Parts: sequence; structure tokens; C-alpha cells
Amino acid sequence: MQSRSQTEDISKGMLWTGRILSWLMALFFVFDGVGHLMKPAPVVEAFARLGYPLSASVGIGVLALICMAIYVTPKTSILGAILLTGYLGGAVSTHVRAGSSPFEIIFPVILGGLVWLGLLVRDPELRRLIPLRR
Repeated sequence: MQSRSQTEDISKGMLWTGRILSWLMALFFVFDGVGHLMKPAPVVEAFARLGYPLSASVGIGVLALICMAIYVTPKTSILGAILLTGYLGGAVSTHVRAGSSPFEIIFPVILGGLVWLGLLVRDPELRRLIPLRR
């Protein structure tokens, strides 16, 4: 949870918008991580198409879940966003290398933007550190 001084600088609407956006991103990464652990047919097909051994699926799933857990922990949320940005950068690189569709290349970039937007909307200190306008 945020400290009282952080929540005083932000409207309740902005705070809840940021929280909801961050939790939607967390749910996506839980779905992604669990999918890698369970290895349903679409994951098996994607790994074959992208040229990764299926044995890497569990490690990638665990990594996604760890990064997400760090992201949803308030004291480590910024570190979690940095780690998720790196994770998503790997996804972009993989799709570029595999010659995937433009959507498959851009989708992880959009997710990364939403991960950071959730934090920026609800955290005045982060907005002061990374101002979108002056």
C-alpha cells in the first residue's frame, strides 16, 4: 500500500485507475506464467514456431510469475516494472528474429507501456522522477 503522503497528492480516481490497470497487467502475467507451466497446445505450437525448446517453457513461466510478484508488491513495484520490461523486451526480440507479424512484435511493447502507465498514474513520486511534460 502507498504511504499517506503519496495518496494525498493524487485523486482517488487516478489512484484506482492505476491500481486497476496494474492488477490487469498482473492477471495477464499470471495467465502467461501459468500457461508456460501447464504447456497447453498453443504454447507448444508457439515454442516450435519461435524456435525455442519446450523445456524452456517452465523457466520462462517461473520468471514471468516472479517478475509479476515483484511488480504487485508495493515496495518493489518499480523494480518489478523494470524486470517485466526486460521480460517483454525478450519477447519483442524473439518475435523480430522469428519474423512474426507486426501485431506479435508490437503487443509486448504495448503491455510494457501499460505496466508503466499503471505505476505512473498512481505514483506521484514516479511522475516527478519521470515527468511526461514540464
